[in-house]
Amino acid sequence: MPDSKIQILPDAVINRIAAGEVVERPSSVVKELVENSLDARALSITVELEDSGRSLIRVIDDGAGMSRDDLRLSVERHATSKLHSGSDLFAIGTLGFRGEALPSIASVSHFTIRSRARGSDFGAQISVEGGRISEIQDAGCPPGTEIEVRGLFYNTPARRKFLKSDSTERAHVTETMQRFALANMAVRFQLKHDGRLILNLPAVDELHERVAAVLGR
Repeated sequence: MPDSKIQILPDAVINRIAAGEVVERPSSVVKELVENSLDARALSITVELEDSGRSLIRVIDDGAGMSRDDLRLSVERHATSKLHSGSDLFAIGTLGFRGEALPSIASVSHFTIRSRARGSDFGAQISVEGGRISEIQDAGCPPGTEIEVRGLFYNTPARRKFLKSDSTERAHVTETMQRFALANMAVRFQLKHDGRLILNLPAVDELHERVAAVLGR
């Protein structure tokens, strides 16, 4: 019999293909990670960029955090805390639910998560390098989650080549953060670029206060 021409792709290749649906540019990464922070009921979210996100995207929140077991599952495809059965698809109340964002981002970057669940005495850390998931290690960190995405598209140079100028990519991230801020008044948002604070939006009670802070009076 002839050899089969159809093959099942390795997980690492599947994740890189899936990343094309989730990650177009640094602002796409910021969107996915901030949505996770909001779903974790964070009240303070800080995004730090280097080289407009090419070298580093770091998202820090004070949300619910993750246990060691949840941390390990978080980088697996289709693993999510937001759906438990098919019927949940008809009553989605979260910003994300597919369980694809983290593994997709991790497949095209040097990826690290540090997290500490509320009520836990210590946190944990896990990294993904080229699809290889590290062992979980203990980590000293405050309650909440910190995610580092370094070298975005380092292993897919064609994708990296199509990124625009630093100012354009930074503008996309800034707009993404402003949109989140307008929709979530009770959350404090900060955006830093190369160590410089470029957005500082404390939580407010009134919509007009947030609109003025984002768009100007």
